[in-house]
Amino acid sequence: MGAGKTTLLNYILNNQHELRVAVIVNDMSEVNIDAAITYSEESIQRTEARLVEMTNGCICCTLREDLLLEVSRLARQGKFDYLLIESTGISEPLPVAMTFTFEDETGASLSEVAELDTMVTVVDGSQFLKILTSGKDLNDVGMAVDSEDQRTLADLLIDQVEFADVVLLNKTDQLSENTIVELKAVVSKLNPNAQVYPTQYSQIPLERILSTGLFDMDKAEASPGWLKELNNEHTPETEEYGVSSFVFREDRPFHPARLTEALQKTFPGVLRAKGFLWLATRHDYMGLWNQAVDSLVIDPLAPWWTVHNPGRKPDAGDAESEYLLARWNEPFGDRRQELVFIGINIDQEKLTELLRGCLLTDREMAQGPDAWSRYEDPLPGWGIPAGIS
Repeated sequence: MGAGKTTLLNYILNNQHELRVAVIVNDMSEVNIDAAITYSEESIQRTEARLVEMTNGCICCTLREDLLLEVSRLARQGKFDYLLIESTGISEPLPVAMTFTFEDETGASLSEVAELDTMVTVVDGSQFLKILTSGKDLNDVGMAVDSEDQRTLADLLIDQVEFADVVLLNKTDQLSENTIVELKAVVSKLNPNAQVYPTQYSQIPLERILSTGLFDMDKAEASPGWLKELNNEHTPETEEYGVSSFVFREDRPFHPARLTEALQKTFPGVLRAKGFLWLATRHDYMGLWNQAVDSLVIDPLAPWWTVHNPGRKPDAGDAESEYLLARWNEPFGDRRQELVFIGINIDQEKLTELLRGCLLTDREMAQGPDAWSRYEDPLPGWGIPAGIS
């Protein structure tokens, strides 16, 4: 919020040339301030642009049906070449994109009348790292959707950067050249697929953000830097600015009590961490480690492949099977630790040592899964269905 989205919208409307652009502005507040600002621009009056206000909710949740109706109505008018949707700064981009595949009760979908072309995230370059590392919850700064919204600012910012096709690194007039290069390296590490452009006052050649054809749902869902690291699709690291990543891989489980103790410590420099983990006490279920700066959640993901396929290996051939075979560890199959850490000036040696100290020792490994299930486990429960340990 405050990064320059409305400034960008107004810049586009003032420089759209031959394009006939319709605009939907979405805001969480009762009074739609952004819409009021946009109305005040003379360009709205001089062009065929149409503004649709959407208040008291966000595109990604309560207003999905409204968005479906408005986009369909605008498309069927046949008056516009392009539709700009300015989403609220607190919305997550994936649900916004999914709206274009959502079908209403009649089976109608936005994909019948509109094509999602480009997802753009505007980053406040002057505040990005400061806000990212603030450790604040959305509730702390009055940005939460409701009292149940437990997200942090770091969660939200990283979601918005990871999902973008284009990232505008705005307000660079307030930054040194070194800072611009560092920020660009951080953003590119979080999302290697995104096109990153430094901007001032959100001004950018329109062909870089309109009619780009960059959006692809499959690629968007698989675009984050952590996933590329897991698949060994490395991107150049900017060591000069301390921006780097590494993968922690081990083929033995964590002791939950020692892991809990380790998680009480801070991980200096870590901006993003995600991946798969194996807990001794939850031997058959894969955990998902999801961390944005100091906000860490460990959730259940799914049973390990070997749980559903006892006594056999994956058949070689397809990409998923080859991935599993490359990580296979007898007698435990695909169970493993595989965690990607992305950040600035991470002490990889120290962090690796800390995590290795949480793994089962040789003596504990020899005790086997039955003994592991009785270990102290202070981590939050997963609510795993009966029959799955």
